[in-house]
Amino acid sequence: MTERPFVDLYDVLQVSPSAEPETLHRVYRLLAQRWHPDNPRTGNVAQFRAIHEAYVVLSDPAKRAQYDLSYAEGRQNRWRVLFDEPRAGSNFEAEQNVRLTVLEILYAHRRGEPNTPGIFVVDLEGLTGTAREHLEFTMWYLVQKGLVLRSDNSRVTITANGVDYLEANHQENLIRRRIAASSAAA
Repeated sequence: MTERPFVDLYDVLQVSPSAEPETLHRVYRLLAQRWHPDNPRTGNVAQFRAIHEAYVVLSDPAKRAQYDLSYAEGRQNRWRVLFDEPRAGSNFEAEQNVRLTVLEILYAHRRGEPNTPGIFVVDLEGLTGTAREHLEFTMWYLVQKGLVLRSDNSRVTITANGVDYLEANHQENLIRRRIAASSAAA
């Protein structure tokens, strides 16, 4: 029997592990609307199913508590899968994945919290499972490209250019994640 690869349900729903039930519900509704198969523009059955399964676990207090027990270990393993692969060029691919993941988080946060669109880098560290040292390079790059802005209060937020970039590269990022997941499971 093969062990199922760890799936970060918080990452699937693009929320913090400390997210309140109301936040989980609000983000789920936004993502479900976007990925619902009946949506002719952005519908995706697999993505919809993934966010629904994540919501079922995280919205139930007992299931969430059980999931949280394995969460820390799963994040460490995810880190190893992303950054310790022996493939040539894996550091470049990992950095591209982190960039797109950061943009996805900032995009979802801006849509869900339009009055406070910024996120602290320390929160991104937790949401992406990426060490702050690695995120600083990512943030430097995204700021230099004009995809992200840093505010005076140290929060980062996605720009209109960042939204365009993410939307243009989102499908490619999904394909990369599926390949990484299937490689990790093999």
